This record gives sequence, structure tokens and C-alpha cells, in this order.
Amino acid sequence: MSLPLSDQERRKQISIRGIVGAENVAELKRGFNRHLHFTLVKDRNVATPRDYFFALAHTVRDHLVGRWIRTQQHYYERDPKRIYYLSLEFYMGRTLQNTMINLGLQNACDEAVYQLGLDIEELEEIEEDAGLGNGGLGRLAACFLDSMATLGLAAYGYGIRYEYGIFNQKIRNGWQVEEADDWLRHGNPWEKARPEYMIPVHFYGRVEHTAGGTKWVDTQVVLALPYDTPVPGYMNNTVNTMRLWSARAPNDFNLRDFNVGDYIQAVLDRNLAENISRVLYPNDNFFEGKELRLKQEYFVVAATLHDIIRRFKASKFGSTESVRTVFDSFPDQVAIQLNDTHPAMAIPELMRVFVDIEKLPWNKAWDITKRTFAYTNHTVLPEALERWPVDLVEKLLPRHLEIIYEINQRHLDHIASLFPNDVDRLRRMSLIEEGGTKRINMAHLCIVGSHAVNGVAKIHSEIVKSEVFRDFAELEPDKFQNKTNGITPRRWLLLCNPGLAEVIAEKIGEDYVRDLSQLAKLHEFVDDDLFIREVAKVKQENKVKFALYLEKEYEVKINPSSMFDVHVKRIHEYKRQLMNCLHIITMYNRKAPRGWAAPGYHMAKMIIKLINAVAQVVNNDPVVGSKLKVIFLENYRVSLAEKVIPATDLSEQISTAGTEASGTGNMKFMLNGALTIGTMDGANVEMAEEAGEENLFIFGMRVEDVAELDKDGYNAQQYYDRLPELKQAVDQIQSGFFSSDEPDLFRDVVDMLFHHDRFKVFADYEAYVKCQEKVSELYLNSKAWTKMVIRNIAAAGKFSSDRTIKEYARDIWHVEPTDLKIPPPNEPREGAEDRTPNGTAARA
Repeated sequence: MSLPLSDQERRKQISIRGIVGAENVAELKRGFNRHLHFTLVKDRNVATPRDYFFALAHTVRDHLVGRWIRTQQHYYERDPKRIYYLSLEFYMGRTLQNTMINLGLQNACDEAVYQLGLDIEELEEIEEDAGLGNGGLGRLAACFLDSMATLGLAAYGYGIRYEYGIFNQKIRNGWQVEEADDWLRHGNPWEKARPEYMIPVHFYGRVEHTAGGTKWVDTQVVLALPYDTPVPGYMNNTVNTMRLWSARAPNDFNLRDFNVGDYIQAVLDRNLAENISRVLYPNDNFFEGKELRLKQEYFVVAATLHDIIRRFKASKFGSTESVRTVFDSFPDQVAIQLNDTHPAMAIPELMRVFVDIEKLPWNKAWDITKRTFAYTNHTVLPEALERWPVDLVEKLLPRHLEIIYEINQRHLDHIASLFPNDVDRLRRMSLIEEGGTKRINMAHLCIVGSHAVNGVAKIHSEIVKSEVFRDFAELEPDKFQNKTNGITPRRWLLLCNPGLAEVIAEKIGEDYVRDLSQLAKLHEFVDDDLFIREVAKVKQENKVKFALYLEKEYEVKINPSSMFDVHVKRIHEYKRQLMNCLHIITMYNRKAPRGWAAPGYHMAKMIIKLINAVAQVVNNDPVVGSKLKVIFLENYRVSLAEKVIPATDLSEQISTAGTEASGTGNMKFMLNGALTIGTMDGANVEMAEEAGEENLFIFGMRVEDVAELDKDGYNAQQYYDRLPELKQAVDQIQSGFFSSDEPDLFRDVVDMLFHHDRFKVFADYEAYVKCQEKVSELYLNSKAWTKMVIRNIAAAGKFSSDRTIKEYARDIWHVEPTDLKIPPPNEPREGAEDRTPNGTAARA
């Protein structure tokens, strides 16, 4: 239990977390007690902590609902261009504290809960993470929703309401074990089911071509039930919607032809339909062509496009009629962003709706479709790109395969007219890959069917243009853009690091929360001794707090004065956790002071086991003592990131140059006062541009060096023979020094490092170890270290997702953000009469 704040400390809290106000506090207490009563707990002595959490969550939700309705009314009346962000992942984490901050209720809630004799941090810890994502891509989507609401954009997030999110990771005897993430078992106080907008989604069947047009018939139907979650902007009363679809079997599913004996089985078979939204696929940066995954991808886009078209037809200045039957203005009213290729089936689906149902001519339908869609690419790894077998698509979505073939034929005809007799170019640019199993290249489909394609960091976008999709970029150079990723400062500073947020606000004011570029003002205070001490003090407090958490959760005592060197990534060879592990072994040998894996990924699991085996030896060596501790944090998730990031001194961003698209963890650490050790990869390049390369610990090969090494041929043995400390570390792994019970346990890892290491760990090892020596040297000079920290924080302004979304809005969606503040529910609507039908709430 955290220590309650003294009255003086509570009064000191400043207004970026909201004004306390006696009326606010009294109202919140009344709401809390009312909701506690509603849970049928008459006697507070028998209420559980979970009852208290739900009472608080429902109290805060009450303050959201009026703003949510007002926002949707506002959109319904003004009919702005809508932005639709389609993503198979939204890694939202916890909602309570984020909502309190964005509504300006944090301090009032702290006070109200304190007066009720409860601990708000304990209540916050009860909330389940909404882990509907694997990592960076899903968390980016969540940050983007926050920024779109904060910038007043009429935006919607569309995805799947997975019953089971990303698995809970347990470490047993050093090995990863997966457990189901039953995140909904206690209910979700933030969502609202909307059965009135339930939509049928079709699968299988066959295609009929008739004089009256093409029909997709004899299909299997699954119902898509929407659940809406409010997404509040920061202090602007805008509340947007994230709509997640849940699969439901229709009542007659498999029951049309049954005898009594088959009835039970027919009812049980309903699970087959509902499995579509049962579980999130845990593979990141690896494509698995499973039928259920393709069903998920089509399920979300079919339901979403039905919803988008319904809203387009009905949304016209408060009219109750479907006034829009002409689609010419569709791209002026609708922008759809595809978050990677996972929702790519939206392109043939929109064509199907336009051509087969709305009876538009092909050329017109295609023009509208291209002007509506834009595509974000998130990876250059070939094994991650989606390539669906034609046979599978033909079985599951026969009409869509016909449409994809037609799109491809017209596309190739166009290429052939520009490059006659260039058969190789046609093969490279085709949407269909021949040879062996015929496959549909979903990235090619996205590029051909979109008006804009973007990478997520400058270096990544350059590689996308010059290497991965070179032929397409040569054909349409203006289509390709860069939109460097960002993070929301509300969650990744105000929420997770209030101490630092307040120290900054006292120096430069509070406006930086909405305009992170104002952090540049901190350059004036780099030599301010008082500010240096305050920043160092906040970091130390965060480290003490995290050290206590580690002692409680992992039973490992660490010295809060030691450097907290943190490597937060999914376990993947290109992220090079193995290089970090080799450095740890090297430090151990010198006796020097100082993510998790997808279940199907064998090498990743071996890397986890190796790290834990090294930790077991290092942490129990009495000679090393407290000088070096290695801890593998199990079940890394958003709520754990919020604890570890503010306590970190050194952030590891050590992927092989040219492999990490962007990264956003690097930005979170930078904003929270960690220094970065990293390669010139992803957004590290732009971080070095912003802060000055001398203020990061940059090492290792650049992209051109990697290319040169590939040309010459990478020989791991040369580095092993030349570097004694590398040889010693590798020999220890190979000989069973870290696995005495099973000396050959890590043979596959060593074999990979010598013979199959595409990511060249040994090539950067020497530079990495030398760079780490520079890190250790600077860390001994606390003042110089903190000055470098301040320079990094001052340079972090570019990496706000608000900046990223403004660029998407201006360059891709062609909409303008607004700082208009919608009046809250307790104030009149500024002379705007209620033009919604019968004065009711606007449609969703």
C-alpha cells in the first residue's frame, strides 16, 4: 500500500492533473457511494477492493457519458470528414487513470478517494490491462486514438473485441509458459454493447454471375456485435469512439436441418462462428497463414465498412432520412487508414459493395476506393509480410478473389503499357505470386488500392521506397510518404511520471502537455543547478519505488543507486537481446559493477531461457554481490511499462541497422529521462538528430555498413577468433556453464549465432561493449549524466503522437485539427439549437 499524501503534499499537486475543488470532490464522493450501493453491497465493511474499483470507474464514466453524447451530436450536426483507423490491434492498457487525467479529474478523485479512507493507487492496480495487441503496432493505435480526440478530429478506431488478449507470460524454471488472458472475467466498466448496430458478415458460399449483376450466395453468416468504448481527448470535452466487434452466431446457425440427435451438436457448433473474436494471434513480425486469422481480418473490415457506409448515407445535418445515395463525395467525407496489411481485405470489400450492391461502374468504384484508403507499412522483414494462399481465399471469400484478380489484371495492363516486354517487372509488381503455392501479396494490394503509403520513421520510409517497394515508388513517387511515429504525452508522462511532469510544468508552464515541442524551452535550464537536482531527485524516487516493486514481485533486492539498464522489446533475433546477454556475461566475467516471445517462436523461447539461466548464475555469485543483477520481467504489458520506464537510466535500442521500422519504446524512455544506447536504426536516427548524436550513445554498423557486410559475406567465426571476451562468453554458453544440468541446452542458440545469424550480433559486439564502457564512465558523474538527460527531454518534443497525427491529417486525410472546446454537459450549447431528431442523442 502506498503511503497517503500529507495535506501539504496533496495541495502542492498542480493543475495539469485537474483542480481539486470542494464541489468536485463532494460530487465524486456522492457518485462513488451511489455506485457502490448499485453493486448491491449494502454494508461497506464487506465490500471487496474490486467493488471499490468498479464504483470509482463508474463514477468517472458518468463524467464521460455526457461529453460522449455531446461529441457525437456535434459530429452528426456538423457532418465533418470522418477518419476511420482500422487495426487488428489496440493495446489500450488500463483506462481509469488515463480518463481521470484527460477529463481533469485526477486530483479531485485522489482527494475524494482519500477522504473515503481508500488508496487510489491500490484501486488503480485492480484494473485489468486491455491487452488487445502484441506490442508496438497496437500501442501506436492506442496513442493515435488519444491524439485524434485531443486534436478534435472526428475519428473512430475499429477493431476486434478479443475475448482473450495477448497471453499472460509466466516464467517457470527459466522457461516461458503461456496462460490465457481472461481480461473480461470481471466485466469491463468502459464498454457499451450496441446490439442495434449488429451486422451480418458472410463467409464461404459461391458466386453467381447473372444479367442483373454478380451475387455472392449460399454463404455462412456470422453476426458482428459492436461494443463501444469512449476515447476522451485531453481537457477539450471531445470524446471519440473505439468500436470493437464481437462475433455471434445467428440463432439458426447449423439448425436449419437437424433431427433431435443433432440438436445438441448444432448448438455446440455455434462456438465455431464465435471463435472469430475469441483470441488475439500472438505472432508479431511473423506471418502465419491460418484460416481463423483470415476470418478475423475479413470479419472486422466487412462489419466496419457496412458501418461506415451506413453513417455516410445517414449523416447529413440532422436529417433522419438516408439522404446520400450518390457516392461521388465519399472520399471527401471518409478517410480510412489501414494499420499495416491486416485490414487489407477492406479494399476488395469496398469494391464488392460499390460494384455488386450499389451498382457503380468499375472505374468509378475504383477511383473512389483509391481516394478513400491509405496504408501504413510497419515492417521490412520479409517473413512478416502477409501472403495469403489463393486456395484459402477462394474457399473463404470467393467473390473477393475474383475482385482481386480483376484489380491485378488492370494493374498489370497498366504496367505493361508503360514497360512493354518487361516480364520480370510484371512478376515483381503482381498482386499474385506464382510458383509453388499461388499467394496474394497483401502489401501490393494495399499499395495499388491506396492513394498514400507511409513508413513510420525517416530511415524506414527510405528503405520502403528504395528497396522493399522500389518498383511501386518509381511508378508513383508522390504516393510514398514518411510519418514518424509518436507517443501520447498524457499516458507516457503525466500518468506514468507525475513527478517529472510537475517539475517540467513548474519551469515552462503547463501548455507543453498539448504542445510537446515546448519542451525545447528546457534547454535554458541545462546548467540550472536547482533544476538538475530536481530532475535527478525525481529519477531516484522512481527508482526506489520500482526497486520496492521488484523486491515484492520478484524477491530480488537491487540497489536503487545502481544504473537501471533496461531492454524492453519483444524477443526477436533482430532486436538482438542476445548481444545484450553476451555483454552481461562479459561484465560478469570482468566482475564489473554495475519482452517476451510469441509462443510459436522457438529461438525466442531459447533466448528467454538463456537470459534467465545467466541471471541465475550472476545473481547468486557472492563475488559479484549487488554489483550486477539481472532480472527478466515477466508478463511485460502497458501497466508494467508505466512503472519501469520512469525508473530507467539507460534504454537499449540495439537492433541491427535497417531492421526496426521505428520503435516507440525509445521515445517513451527519452521523454522520461533515460539515456539511449543504440544503433542508427528506426527512430533512433531522428532522436540523434533532435538531441545531437553526442547526447546519445550511438554505436555499431549503419545501414550502408550492413549492406557492405552482406555483399562481402558475414563470417561470425572471424569475430569469435579475434575477440577474446566474446570467445569466452560464447564458450561459457556452449559448455554448459549456465546450464550445468543440461550442458547442450543452448546448442541451437550458439549454432544460430555462428551459422544463421541474419542480424550479425558478433559484428557489433565489440563496438557495443566499448560504448557500454562510456556509459558506465558517464554514470559516475551524476551531474553530467543529468545534464545529458535534460538535453534529451528538451529534444523529445518531436515524438508526440499529436505531431504525427497532425501530419497524417494534413498530408493524407486532408482535414484540419481543431482546438474547439465542445461545451461540457452542464453548460448550454453556445446558441446551437439541438438539431438531432427529436432532440435525442446523435447516432453512433
